[in-house]
Amino acid sequence: MVRPDASRGPVVRAGQWLRRASTGRVWGREMSVEPAARHGDGLASEATSWRLFAGFGAMCLAMFMAILDIQIVATSLPTIQAQLAIAPEDASWMQTAYLIAEIVAIPLTGFLLRRFGLRWLFGTAVLAFTLASCGCAASQSFAPLVAWRVVQGFAGGTLIPSVFAAVFLLFPERHQTAATTIAGVLAVLAPTVGPIFGGWITGTYSWHWLFLVNVAPGVLAVIGGLALLPGGGRDRETGWPDPVAVVLLAGGLAALVIGLKEAPHRGWGSAPVTLLLALSAGAGAGLFARCRRATQPLLDLSLLRDRDFAVGSAFSFLLGIALFGSVYLMPVFLAYVRGHDALEIGRIMLATGLAQLVAAPVAVFLERRVDARWLSAFGFALLALGCGLGAFQSAETDAAEMLLPQLLRGAAFMFCLLPPTRLALGHLPAARVADASALFNLMRNLGGAIGIAAIDTILYGLGPSYGQAIAERLKAGDAQTLATLRLPDFFTSGSGVTIGDHALHSLVEPRIRVLALVETTDLAWALIAALTAAALCLVPLLRASPPASGPSPHAA
Repeated sequence: MVRPDASRGPVVRAGQWLRRASTGRVWGREMSVEPAARHGDGLASEATSWRLFAGFGAMCLAMFMAILDIQIVATSLPTIQAQLAIAPEDASWMQTAYLIAEIVAIPLTGFLLRRFGLRWLFGTAVLAFTLASCGCAASQSFAPLVAWRVVQGFAGGTLIPSVFAAVFLLFPERHQTAATTIAGVLAVLAPTVGPIFGGWITGTYSWHWLFLVNVAPGVLAVIGGLALLPGGGRDRETGWPDPVAVVLLAGGLAALVIGLKEAPHRGWGSAPVTLLLALSAGAGAGLFARCRRATQPLLDLSLLRDRDFAVGSAFSFLLGIALFGSVYLMPVFLAYVRGHDALEIGRIMLATGLAQLVAAPVAVFLERRVDARWLSAFGFALLALGCGLGAFQSAETDAAEMLLPQLLRGAAFMFCLLPPTRLALGHLPAARVADASALFNLMRNLGGAIGIAAIDTILYGLGPSYGQAIAERLKAGDAQTLATLRLPDFFTSGSGVTIGDHALHSLVEPRIRVLALVETTDLAWALIAALTAAALCLVPLLRASPPASGPSPHAA
């Protein structure tokens, strides 16, 4: 017997399948979002079925893909610049455009989740990200590449807070720790494996595949998300956002990111940087005022009155400094001091990712038994130690010496992400989780942007003065400086260097520059360690939080 739709062809049947997926009827019954925070058992009697976990897995795959994209493109900027004949001073805009769009999208995710629901927002964002990846790969010049990167960044920016919001909207409390672990491992693993993956792609294929690798996972994530994620969850009373607030948000964050990018090179007191930071501050003040007066604010800033959420967001900010700062500092040192290529740098940095994977089940085990405050304190103390050990590097430091600090940092990242996420979001009513997740994740990205700007200021702002001080010590005949630079004895006499300034510059200057980079890198690691340790001062402000398996004292 012929089925009634058999003659309609595979394309028509695929369209019907996707329409059924978009309404949640693929598997014979309709699913709808009933946030877990509203009742103890989660979505339904089978709230933790394979279907729900598989749908959440599709979300995590898309989030991993979006975070990974930033890192793999960063490793190949010189290759793309050369092949598209992009001016050197413009090449960084391939990353800056993505980061601006991403950081603007993150705080808007709360509104978008309320307006369109989890499944539709996720499906649309992943589809847009995948199509933009194809557009990037097909670009033949600078302008269209940057334009597609903006689309990529905005779509990718909605995925991270959506995933962390889904943890508390989809799952009952007893399964939130496991879901947070899955999302957390992938969120911090992507920056670690990005350099080796990007270096391998560029060396084996061409730069176009940096973007084309997103296509297959993107298609799988779209199909999986539409088919498996529960529908509904839309707030029918949510109107369109205040356009003035949107402009203030986008303009203020864009000015901040560009100002932070330019400050280390132009100087923090230069006119362009001062103007950009002033515009950002003014836009922020205007946005704050409009959100306070609005009945349906673009950003729910009243969340910051919740002490646990405010402290958890501060933890997220400090984690951003350490996470993005360490991923940024290690390749700089290994490339310019040790002379490793991108693939070798990626191999060395894999130790951090392996430590994260090993620490994840330990963190889950302890979260079910230990107060989240003490786990957070342990995590930040361990992270501060791992970063602090980086402040003692020399020009001879390489993979073996970096192993222990990497293992400490990798293990610490899990404890700095999982318990603070539950402290910040786990006790909130379901209606506030989407906005809270957006702000919580925005703080981590802002921490990364500000941290990298501070690192660049140290490396490139203080580098020349450190180099001059080294040269002066060398001229004065300092024995330790001579030994550190590995210069033969005939370069000095009792009164210092005996060769002329021109010879000193041509023969010694490269070694002085490397030593200056070593010293400023050590200073940057010390700064990151100090800021990370500052998180311990915030722990006493938190209210007692029982283990994840127990009831939350603040549950709505």
